[in-house]
Amino acid sequence: MRYCGKLGFADEVEETAPSVFTEKMTERTYYGDVLEFGRQMQVGDKVNPDITVGNQLSVLADPFANDHLYDLRYAVFMGQKWQVTGVKVQYPRLILTLGGLWNGSTAEG
Repeated sequence: MRYCGKLGFADEVEETAPSVFTEKMTERTYYGDVLEFGRQMQVGDKVNPDITVGNQLSVLADPFANDHLYDLRYAVFMGQKWQVTGVKVQYPRLILTLGGLWNGSTAEG
């Protein structure tokens, strides 16, 4: 399965209030392949279980992605923003492992 979607990078941290720091996100479009596709339910003490995915995306990296590898926060996949929990560098590709839904700041706000 092919992938075309946006990746969110925290390229800047700004102080929005005294001692409150917020990441400013930048989204960029990347192309690649879906290596693994599935989902898991994590049942715990919650009324509604958390949904996590163990999906892996292989995206073709550009110089921006290589320079901001440690700033990568989320990937837009199947219409949702998912947290990037792991990155493997296999030049010229990045292998991204997705986890739970991203609840942090986004490029829109």
